[in-house]
Amino acid sequence: MSSDKPGGRTTGLVFNPWNLLLLLPFIVLFTPIYNRTSPELFGMPFFYWFQFAVILVGVLATIVVYRMTRKTPVRPAPGEPADVDRLDEGSAE
Repeated sequence: MSSDKPGGRTTGLVFNPWNLLLLLPFIVLFTPIYNRTSPELFGMPFFYWFQFAVILVGVLATIVVYRMTRKTPVRPAPGEPADVDRLDEGSAE
């Protein structure tokens, strides 16, 4: 198999800058940011409504990344195409 990378290594990973948006919801892992009670929103402490907001941001980020990357063409792996029967059998051979 040939590769465009030095060393001849091939990989199935494709970098797309839109995928960096998926890191945004990980802000919820840094607890000191939201470990407080004020300000309140509709009587709900900041601790709770901030987590709900991060869930909403995560959903929106996922939608945006999906919409922006779904039409990105993916190059097939070099070599002969896989046989359907071989794909169905998996590693049973």
